[in-house]
Amino acid sequence: MYSALCRLLPGRLGMCVFETLQKVTIIKRFPKVIVHHYRSGKHEWLTFQHFTLPKCQYVTKANKGLYQRAKPKAEPSASSFPEKQPLINDETVLRSVQQIPAIMPHPSSLQESEGSTTGKTPMAEVAEDKMTAQDIREAKQWKEVKVQLPDLPGIYARLSKIKLTALVATTASAGFAMAPVPFDLSCFLLATIGTGLASCAANSINQFFEVPFDSNMNRTKNRPLVRGQISPLHAVSFAVACSVPGIALLTLGVNPLTGALGAFNIFLYTCCYTPMKRLSILNTWVGSVVGAIPPVMGWTAATGTVGVGALLLGGLLYSWQFPHFNALSWNLREDYSRGGYRMMSVTHPLLCKQVALRHCIALIGLSTLCPVFDVTTWTFPLISLPINLYISYLGYRFYRDSNRSSARKLFFCSLWHLPMLLLLMLTCKKSLFTNEGAAHHKAEAEVQA
Repeated sequence: MYSALCRLLPGRLGMCVFETLQKVTIIKRFPKVIVHHYRSGKHEWLTFQHFTLPKCQYVTKANKGLYQRAKPKAEPSASSFPEKQPLINDETVLRSVQQIPAIMPHPSSLQESEGSTTGKTPMAEVAEDKMTAQDIREAKQWKEVKVQLPDLPGIYARLSKIKLTALVATTASAGFAMAPVPFDLSCFLLATIGTGLASCAANSINQFFEVPFDSNMNRTKNRPLVRGQISPLHAVSFAVACSVPGIALLTLGVNPLTGALGAFNIFLYTCCYTPMKRLSILNTWVGSVVGAIPPVMGWTAATGTVGVGALLLGGLLYSWQFPHFNALSWNLREDYSRGGYRMMSVTHPLLCKQVALRHCIALIGLSTLCPVFDVTTWTFPLISLPINLYISYLGYRFYRDSNRSSARKLFFCSLWHLPMLLLLMLTCKKSLFTNEGAAHHKAEAEVQA
């Protein structure tokens, strides 16, 4: 029995010592301190500072703030309800703790909670959803803006592209004035007004077809049909009201040939050029033919036939339009791309520059042919050479530089080049008496022969 107690006693003593050491914190921390000290690579002697352990800390709230402090020792209190001292002045405060802001609920959740508290029935919510969907559907539909009567002239002017119509009427007048016949004022006015009305009709139908495409372009998004200032039926009615009197004036008041040319030009512009703008770059050549017909109409209105002079005038207008439009479209490439139009400047930029330069040079050759066919005197190719050379130089700069600045200069030059060229042509027109005298001498020579 004695020997058994001797064997159990060391075990019990060992357990008591182990439990005592477990309660001592420094003993538990000793292996960790040694490992941490030698892991850092500093082979120094262990000192007492390595065994200092952090105090137990906790967070308390005082004066609307959070503070972290060491846990004080328990002190006997005199009363069961001791007076609390402010934590800020306590020497055991270590640092203040930044308070995390409260998380606010999402507005949608607030609205949902408010909606749930109002006590709406499910049927009422379904009715509100239907009304909202109906409002969205109505907002997407066509809505006509109420237009006052005084605003209609401005709307009609934008619908008919009044500046382009004025240019068309001017070229038709130039063709009439260049014809080698006596000037007839009434016929001149009828031809000019009829050509202008035909141009208004063609431009209105063009805008009617291109509403969904014009809405994507900054250049055309403010047109009347795009903004809904007038209805499509109103625009078509305006086009009919312009085309019927215009063709009637040209056919009955002037001659059938001029009326046929006017009707053919409306068809070519609305049914060929307009759809081709989204199909092929050949639309530029078709559009140039459309622009070349008005001076031919003026010539036929005066003479009743299509002569060489009419073809020369049409050729000048045909070649002038390429540098004019190609330079304009070069700075509008982004717009034409958004609108879905296939222009040379978008799909074939090199061809766009080459064609503009070629037709700038062609203006010099066509001006030289005018005196050859007795349309003008030989003075015209000489005095028109400076402006033709200048626009050719700008066409070369546009071909070489291919930037916005060169395109803008070529475009603005084309705006004054055409009126100047037509004016010089009128001043150098061969006199009617000179033509009659030459014809008389030629007839006498034939009789004598």
